[in-house]
Amino acid sequence: MEQAYPHAGKLKKEFIMNPIFEFFVMQIVLVAVVLLLHTYMGLHIIRRGIIFSDLVLDQLAALGMVVGIGFGISYGSPLAYLLSLVAVLVGCGLLAAIRPDNKKISQEVIIGILYGMALIASLMLADKIPEGGSYLGKTLAGSMLWVSWSLIGITTLSYLALALLHFIFRKHFLKLTEAPHELKRYTLWNFMFFVTQGIITILIVPVAGVLLAYGFLMIPAAIGTLFSRNWGAAMLIGWGAGFTACLVGITYSYQADSPYGPTLLLSMGLFFMIALILRAVISRSKRRVS
Repeated sequence: MEQAYPHAGKLKKEFIMNPIFEFFVMQIVLVAVVLLLHTYMGLHIIRRGIIFSDLVLDQLAALGMVVGIGFGISYGSPLAYLLSLVAVLVGCGLLAAIRPDNKKISQEVIIGILYGMALIASLMLADKIPEGGSYLGKTLAGSMLWVSWSLIGITTLSYLALALLHFIFRKHFLKLTEAPHELKRYTLWNFMFFVTQGIITILIVPVAGVLLAYGFLMIPAAIGTLFSRNWGAAMLIGWGAGFTACLVGITYSYQADSPYGPTLLLSMGLFFMIALILRAVISRSKRRVS
């Protein structure tokens, strides 16, 4: 091949070393890693019916970043991540500890109120900071320009540690979702679950933004839930659909020069709508056969 086309080897090397191609590969690898744990956590959240709990933690992570900016701390710096961690841990404690005795008030009501408070606090702080609107926009849309192999390495190791934690204590976490009344020390395990959710939130929100981080967690898991109640099958379906949707979104974002986060979120949303239609067709076919 290289003898027939003497420049083929050089062109191939230049293509592989092309910064745009490398950045494209880094995004794909990061998405593949992120979706594994996010899909699993999303299945728990959907089955527990606490749909907006992640949105609260996402917004609290963003609030931590905005607070840091107000004190002159660089967005995305280690200290900014630390402030996000503090804000998220406070949220985890509140989500785990507050359980309304009044049956007319569900936990989702509390989650919604906490989210509203975190969002308003972020808006009020951003209004007092020079160029605060720009920074607030970053917390919503993220900044994929930060993606690097070192970030991917840290994210991968962190996600592996969290996945190992959930594997070792899988009986407790599964019982938390499927039979909470049988679980001893419910508040402790509930807090541990939210801490796991909070850590992956802290890692992904500065890169992906609040909205896309929420999409990573909920949409693939929702697709998996449509087609299976089995944990393994739902995870495989959700991850496969989510990864394919993100691959389409990344490609379109590059080709059309469209905003990265919104493009991926719309792509996953489109795949979810297709999944809904497919699920309806399958259900109708089954009813006709029976």
